[in-house]
Amino acid sequence: MEEKTNNSQFEQYKRIVKFLSSAVIVLLELAIYYYVWMNYYNKNMTISFWRRGNWLVAGEYLVLSLVLHRLYGGLKIGIYKYWGLVYSHMISIIGVNVFSYVQVVLFDKRMHNPTAFLAMTVVDLIVVMIWAFAFKKVYLFLFPRKRLLLVYGRKPMFHLMNRIDTREDKYEIAVTVSIDDGIERIVKQAENYDGVIIGDIPARARNQLIKLCYGKNIRSYTVPKVSDILLRSSVELNIFDSPLYLSRNYDGLAWDQAFLKRIEDVMIAGAMLLVTSPFFLIIACLIKGSDRGPVFYTQDRLTKGGRVFKIYKFRTMIVDAEKKSGPVKAGEKDPRVLPVGRFLRATRLDELPQLLNILNGDMSLVGPRPERPELARIITKNIPEFEYRLKVKAGLTGYAQVHGRYCTTSYDKLKLDLTYIRNYSIWMDLKLIMMTPKVLLVKESTDGFEDGKWDDPALKE
Repeated sequence: MEEKTNNSQFEQYKRIVKFLSSAVIVLLELAIYYYVWMNYYNKNMTISFWRRGNWLVAGEYLVLSLVLHRLYGGLKIGIYKYWGLVYSHMISIIGVNVFSYVQVVLFDKRMHNPTAFLAMTVVDLIVVMIWAFAFKKVYLFLFPRKRLLLVYGRKPMFHLMNRIDTREDKYEIAVTVSIDDGIERIVKQAENYDGVIIGDIPARARNQLIKLCYGKNIRSYTVPKVSDILLRSSVELNIFDSPLYLSRNYDGLAWDQAFLKRIEDVMIAGAMLLVTSPFFLIIACLIKGSDRGPVFYTQDRLTKGGRVFKIYKFRTMIVDAEKKSGPVKAGEKDPRVLPVGRFLRATRLDELPQLLNILNGDMSLVGPRPERPELARIITKNIPEFEYRLKVKAGLTGYAQVHGRYCTTSYDKLKLDLTYIRNYSIWMDLKLIMMTPKVLLVKESTDGFEDGKWDDPALKE
């Protein structure tokens, strides 16, 4: 088929195209910064930098921009949508530019006019938009969307299909087939497409299908099971003539990890509480001025070992909002939400009081989001493995919050949380904390969940 020929023809050059696109934008941004540095700030400093000093400043800017682009995904051409790519890139650039301005002030020990840096950031935005548009067109021309065959088991996997349909620029589900049609027949049919999506099918059939796709050089995308997450995070042992995978299966984190994580929680949460204390006062006044009701809202949630604790939030809804309706999630136009509550929810500022839960030891900065006991009972009834999330403390942010969406199914959230638990490190915590600001105001994180509708099979009794 024509689409497959195009993909096969240029597929081997994909890494080169991505590298060139990244090099172009990074060097352009470096040139813009160097021009501003040399013609505005360095000239106006009390003691100007000379050749090696200027090179050092430029090199520092380059390294920091690459680190932040890697963290926020600002160079993921062909992976993010246009505005997602621009947004990710500009988060990095703003961070680098702010750091560079502060550095200038510290170097010269006096305040400088920030106009040049603000203008530089605006120019960066324009350049990034042009770059993202141009290379998106180039990428789509060289690598057209892949036409895929989806293999499903007992369930048609409409949820996965809807998610893939949101990226019509990359993938198209050309046809769906049941695993009951026979593996040999499916593999033969798959040769006419650009790849196979292997859905939630029985493990024996899945293993056979993966091996046959490998043998016939057919690209395959596999939906992982919980057992796959556990296996991927195991340690390979090569002490025999046959490889073994060791899964240590601690009840939570090792003692040294738990100790360092608690120090991290106390230090960072304490600093955040100190910095945000003025916001507490302002928000409290706004809520009190709305309906004279209480400022804080408490609710039973689950943390490590299934222990129930009271989570603190700023109240965003009318008093006794669930007295008649029961535990129902608030939709986008829910009349129960206060006007100030909409702002607090949109900016996630209603979560700030959970810093008190962290200092109290009920929660951690990073971990699975704490679920309500009544909802957890329903989910665990349908997904028994869901209780694996309770091996660590609940978190204010986490792997599932950063990499998932508000409407991600419970089973997918479980797999994301297990990925965090099984691969835990202090560096992963710091990375997730730094990535959290990127997802706070992203509308896509709540796409697919409107008007309080349930769209999760695990929540249906």
